Amino acid sequence: MSVSAEDEKLRVQQLRALRRRWLRDQELSPREPVLPPRRLGPVAAFWERFLRPADPWRLQVHRFYQSGRFVLLRLLLPAWAITYCLKYHVQKSPHGVVMTNPRIFPGDRILETGEIMPPLRDEHHRHH
Repeated sequence: MSVSAEDEKLRVQQLRALRRRWLRDQELSPREPVLPPRRLGPVAAFWERFLRPADPWRLQVHRFYQSGRFVLLRLLLPAWAITYCLKYHVQKSPHGVVMTNPRIFPGDRILETGEIMPPLRDEHHRHH
């Protein structure tokens, strides 16, 4: 029985060594994987250069986005909401209503000039 136990122990030891070697082989070296260089089109190359971290353009676009967001959310939308409420809910007369001059009929007096509108002349058409 000692022979089979020794054989079993040697077999287990060899299996462990094989597993350790297999696991070591699975680790990639810093040089792997060796891939061919990527060929980017003009648009993809632009975005690859443009979106590098800490690139000045990227920071400028981010600043512009943040300031635009601030202006829209903190200034324009509240101003629009306040104007809307004042215009349609608070103000008694609607905003932008213009009083039109009353219609002037023949014989009416024009207040600004004091003249009286002459009667309309009859138009005679040649048909019927």
